Amino acid sequence: MEAHVISLVFALSGWWVAGLVFGLALAECSLFIGFIFPAEIAVILGGVLCSRGTVHLWQAIPAAVLGATIGDSIGYALGERFGGAFLMRKFGKRWMAVQDALNRHGAAAVFFGRFSAFLRAAIPSAAGAACIPYRRFVLWNVIGGVTWGTGFTLLGYVSAESYHAVIDYAGDAGWTLLGVITAMVLVAMAWRRRARRRAEAAAKSQSD
Repeated sequence: MEAHVISLVFALSGWWVAGLVFGLALAECSLFIGFIFPAEIAVILGGVLCSRGTVHLWQAIPAAVLGATIGDSIGYALGERFGGAFLMRKFGKRWMAVQDALNRHGAAAVFFGRFSAFLRAAIPSAAGAACIPYRRFVLWNVIGGVTWGTGFTLLGYVSAESYHAVIDYAGDAGWTLLGVITAMVLVAMAWRRRARRRAEAAAKSQSD
């Protein structure tokens, strides 16, 4: 299936590429096709075609982000409607991994799960079945969708003709991307804390 989808993506251009990326990202958890074909492959290929000038980044990135966030919301609604018993039958033994992720991270599992193909397809429905408030869910859903859609599109864009290697290690690339983002956030937080301490010290010295 993967080879057929790659051939199909490369045969398209412009809004057709964006539409396919959107559709696959949306269907990944709403129709659970993520167990067969991880949508991140289509997103990476969209980025590759951006580097070739076949489609624009301003088309491919929003398509990936919107497909991911809308698809997760549909998955949430399905989980809320059919409940945990249905999902347990659907996911089998892997259901324990989903529950463990939700128990550890709560609604934030929607963000962290986005960087694993299985959890990306399963977590939204599990969050709905667990009755996690939709406001909390959608916050992490949007953060994860923007990060994932933008990150993998740009990864395809910079990899260009080396996209085969990127696709082969797409799962590892997802965790690497998460690690880089986490490191950047921690650095930004440390910088802000340091700047605040300097400002407080300067204010204190002036008052003395």
